[in-house]
Amino acid sequence: MLPEFQTILSRFQRSVGASVFMTNSASVPEKLTVIVTGASAGIGRLICQRLARKQHRLVLAARSADKLAELQSELEASGCECISVPTDVADPNGLEALVKATVDRFGRIDVLVNNAGIECFSEFDQLPLDQILQTIETNLTGAIVLTRQVVPIMRKQGFGRIINMASAAGKHGPAFGAVYGATKAGLIAFTQGLRGELLPAGITATAICPGFATGGAVYDDIINATGKGTPTLMGGTTAENVAAAVEKAIRTGQPEMILNFPALRPVFLFRDVFPRLGEKLILAFTFRFFRRAASAKK
Repeated sequence: MLPEFQTILSRFQRSVGASVFMTNSASVPEKLTVIVTGASAGIGRLICQRLARKQHRLVLAARSADKLAELQSELEASGCECISVPTDVADPNGLEALVKATVDRFGRIDVLVNNAGIECFSEFDQLPLDQILQTIETNLTGAIVLTRQVVPIMRKQGFGRIINMASAAGKHGPAFGAVYGATKAGLIAFTQGLRGELLPAGITATAICPGFATGGAVYDDIINATGKGTPTLMGGTTAENVAAAVEKAIRTGQPEMILNFPALRPVFLFRDVFPRLGEKLILAFTFRFFRRAASAKK
């Protein structure tokens, strides 16, 4: 670090209070108790399988009791201690029951992975009201309410990891995906706010922002419906890469991870510096794909 920058940072820390830049030093348990929502399929299932190999204690949450039971049997056969709790994240009472079941069984909650989500691509004025509300409740409200239930437990422990499955769609709202993008942008802002408040308590929050993730993600359904893959220049990632990023976020507690190749962060920076030109660039590569996706949903 340059001496001049180090001096400036030290003065800044003294002026605002060094505690803002420090996390609680409580010991991290060797085996973490992890809640994963949307665990029964896709990225959620891959996350659970990956964490099971580390012998963490898992709480599997999703709406499908049958799929959860199947996954639980698979993970227990590998030596992982886990429970399944059928849960609709849009139901606050169900979220309260999920937290209670976790504490009753394991006594603590170390990691919450807010992974449950649904896609919503359509012409905006053609979207039924119930689909708009369901998307918001599942993708955003449920994550906020469940996190509210979990944070007091993490505060008492002096340790916690909150991982929110956002999307590159939250960094720039896609055409024909305004509601979906809004929920993911909300998750990113929610994550940032949590970090600012909870870092001194030893709790971190991370927003995972995949691009077009294939191999178990919502974009598989779009590709199957349209018969077209995503344009090469838009790039993408895989569900396996997303699961790996969740594992890394648990270890490192970093603020945000954008997963895509080619890299998207320079594109978003270009858009911020040149808003109109950046918007045109993004639309040039995404508009037709999302229009096909919207048409396929009719």
